[in-house]
Amino acid sequence: MTNSASAPVRRSLRWSNSIGDIRSLNEREWLVANGLGGYASGTISGIGSRRYHGLLIAALPAPLGRIMLFNHLVERVKLGSGVMSLLAGEMPQMMPADTGVHAQLDDFTLELGLPRWRYRVGEAAIEKRLIMTHGANTVHLFYQLLETSVPLTLHLRPGFHFRRHEAPVGEPDVNSYSLHVRDHRVEISLSDFCLKLELRGQAGQLMLDGGRLYDVNYELEERRGYPHRDRLWSPGEFVVSLQPGEQVVLSASTEPWDALEAAEPQDALAMEMRRRQRLLEQAPAAARSGVPAELVLAADQFIIEPSTRVADEARARATGDEARSVIAGYHWFTDWGRDTMISLEGLTLATGRAAEAGYVLRTFGQYIRNGLIPNLFPEGEQQGLYHTADATLWYFHALDRYLRVTGDDGTLRLLLPKLLDVIDHHVRGTHFGIGVDPADGLLRQGEAGYQLTWMDAKVGDWVVTPRRGKAVEINALWYNALRLVERWLIESGQTGDAASIAKHADRARQSFNARFWCAERGWLYDVIDGEGVDDASLRPNQLFAVALPHPVLTEKHWPAVVNACQQQLLTPVGLRSLGPHEAAYKPKYSGDLRARDAAYHQGTVWGWLIGPFVDAWLKVHPGRYEEARAFLDGFSPHLDAGCIGSVSEIFDAEAPFKARGCIAQAWSVAELLRLWIKTSPAS
Repeated sequence: MTNSASAPVRRSLRWSNSIGDIRSLNEREWLVANGLGGYASGTISGIGSRRYHGLLIAALPAPLGRIMLFNHLVERVKLGSGVMSLLAGEMPQMMPADTGVHAQLDDFTLELGLPRWRYRVGEAAIEKRLIMTHGANTVHLFYQLLETSVPLTLHLRPGFHFRRHEAPVGEPDVNSYSLHVRDHRVEISLSDFCLKLELRGQAGQLMLDGGRLYDVNYELEERRGYPHRDRLWSPGEFVVSLQPGEQVVLSASTEPWDALEAAEPQDALAMEMRRRQRLLEQAPAAARSGVPAELVLAADQFIIEPSTRVADEARARATGDEARSVIAGYHWFTDWGRDTMISLEGLTLATGRAAEAGYVLRTFGQYIRNGLIPNLFPEGEQQGLYHTADATLWYFHALDRYLRVTGDDGTLRLLLPKLLDVIDHHVRGTHFGIGVDPADGLLRQGEAGYQLTWMDAKVGDWVVTPRRGKAVEINALWYNALRLVERWLIESGQTGDAASIAKHADRARQSFNARFWCAERGWLYDVIDGEGVDDASLRPNQLFAVALPHPVLTEKHWPAVVNACQQQLLTPVGLRSLGPHEAAYKPKYSGDLRARDAAYHQGTVWGWLIGPFVDAWLKVHPGRYEEARAFLDGFSPHLDAGCIGSVSEIFDAEAPFKARGCIAQAWSVAELLRLWIKTSPAS
């Protein structure tokens, strides 16, 4: 990996020609997002292993949502009498019979977060780059012939199976596709979808062959227990001859033709590189080079304009604002309230994008209903689902972080009445059994069939970790929210209301310390007053009783809690979700959906939990930032694995801590970046 303050932020990968090393390229992935929730993604090798791998997954207005439009591209080179495919490794699927042997992939590089491949084809070298236009459903693929004295011919065969993002793979309805070709422009239509293709740069043509089908086997989907065999339809292939130094660009888009051609691809590339450079320039000095600079660029992938929800944009425009949200993770998550609020500080405030943090908070403020913010927005729908006990409480925390950076009294004045209404609903009781227990002032939650905390795995009717009752982090967040509102009321001159809130906070803190401390085990109960006996399993949730700005736990117990989590839960890439000596502990996250969800919060390591751990550790060991930084060291090698330059959602609970789940997760990136800056000597 090459990275310096004077050079562009760059991560370069090289490998040996051993079979094992080449095969590893099938498990190393790349991701480029467009700021709308759409993306392009694949493996370094070029072999699709997920149903989510594609060159254009467009984000379209509801009820469409995200749509897979450009699934795959067979790239072949003819040099003399030889034919080579631009692939690395063995092809676990049927491709056109004349694919031939493979070119040699010399290296893969992320430059300012954008992927670049360099292939060796005989004596020739070919460079491939990919960008998406920010704020548009457009992808550009650049091919340039770098070294050879002999021209070559590039053959590009696109493959399609238009389908909704979450739809199963299978047989496309090829008879329903409509193909329109005029000059160098190609339009492929199916139902409500229309994809535009254009080859630009050199004289090339689309050679139609009546349509061909080829089979694809998505290996990772097969392992995960999902339908995995797909058929892609191709109307023909683009053919273009390249002289040394020449470049050709294949563009694909859902935008109107005039928008697609408003900028030449080279101009689009230059504009995107400048946009990314500005992201680094506005970030804090500690995040303008090295690993944190890469994380700044990774963070950009998650901040979106929710274009699929037209109502969000309309409401924002009506008030002179802008709509923003956060994609929880790629590939399959949409924007989630909990993930957004936990991630907000690291994605926006730690990157110099405070204005967008305000947009996010005000956007979600529009959705408060019955004292709750949405847990998630389903794919292609306008309204959210509200089955969450903690997302709303994280909203208070995110607003506090925003106000400390911006001092934005206008946003506070706008939201404070809504926050008071939230507290009132929680005190009186709201949906899903969420409400304060009048007997002790603690917050309880739970309803059969629902998983309301962040440990939310559910398979069919089976809620794996229901945690119904009084959960430790829910009450830590509740107390923190009460103290924050108390201060905001005092600062706004509403001392009477502040005193009332303070009484709720005082009672909650007294009851928490009387009831949650488990002297027998030397740490906090995870859930009390639940189903059966109080749950004293060792989980990381108790860290929030120390880590939050207003810790609910009495200080004398802080060292014991932090030490227990450090000794039994801490790994190089986050914290285990359950102690290894607990009966329900699962060391590995693998198998079909039921097996995976059974392990999801039963030992599986979560990268984002490094955030509350380090926050709590520094409260016990104030000022020891160099030692705290060492807890982050294990993440650096991970940036060369999984999704290159980003951080995965979860990891196995035991060495070698294999990355699992989403390849790029908002709160994993956000918390790592936030901590990197927090523990920086410059900070």
